[in-house]
Amino acid sequence: MSNAFQTNAAAQVFLDRKPVHADRALSKLEAQIVQLEARVEEALAEPDSNGDRSPAKPEAVEIWGVPFSRLTLGQTLQHVDHLVAAGQPGYFITANLNYNMLTSQHPELRQVNDDAAFIVCDGMPMVWRSRWTDSPLPERVAGSELIYALTKWSAHKGHRIYFLGGAPGVAQAAADKLSARYPGLTVAGVHSPPFRPLDDQEHADLIDQIRSSKPDIVYVAMGQPKGELWIAENYRAIGAPVCVQIGASFDFVAGGVARAPRWIQRAGLEWCYRMAQEPRRLAGRYWQNGKFLLRALWQETPFAGR
Repeated sequence: MSNAFQTNAAAQVFLDRKPVHADRALSKLEAQIVQLEARVEEALAEPDSNGDRSPAKPEAVEIWGVPFSRLTLGQTLQHVDHLVAAGQPGYFITANLNYNMLTSQHPELRQVNDDAAFIVCDGMPMVWRSRWTDSPLPERVAGSELIYALTKWSAHKGHRIYFLGGAPGVAQAAADKLSARYPGLTVAGVHSPPFRPLDDQEHADLIDQIRSSKPDIVYVAMGQPKGELWIAENYRAIGAPVCVQIGASFDFVAGGVARAPRWIQRAGLEWCYRMAQEPRRLAGRYWQNGKFLLRALWQETPFAGR
């Protein structure tokens, strides 16, 4: 059996297991994606405020232990361009409430955050909390939207993208759908490693495979915090100017997971929508996130510590 046939079969198994209503996930959200693409077109038409200067770390505001960069979607795309132009190995992070909680639990993530080129905020609780400071975050930059925006931007700019991670076949399905949607996109490579730990030779082969494909951007879908830790450990060896962990974005694009309607996202309730889709997998995680949020808010009250 050929590798291509195995990959397609694995992708079909994944798509066959999705919720029934997810068959029309992308068509239901088509208007939302088109609106997002219109924002990318606007960003492409805007002059680059950084010009030819070397990329600098954008201004950040720390919320519950994570330094979030004060960037809009358009500014995020421009910063990615600066990193690609600089040509030095680097990465950025999309951080949601779960990542905030993980940073509080894993001290090594603080160094990962410090070394990142920037961190965009993928959670409304942190956006709302930032409005109590002198440096509010301008908006939420969701990873599940960023994959469309950055891919469209890259197709226009000529950036090469490598798709790494996800369930067998799903990264390829996502790459195929994005290539069809954005003509001119250059896919540098696609690989879905096994979920088990790689041995030394497998790891070396993977790094060599990615590096030899000469990507400008590497999308990594390994889950939190595995993906961020993996990038921080390997981005220099990979050599790509931009690496980013994008969570479940391959699943969203492939159609295996449906995104919440826009009004639910704006209300900060997308977690409810996701949990209703995958209660067994996500209920425990969101329970822990909720406890972390309540604790973080309590610790900022005058009554904490009494």
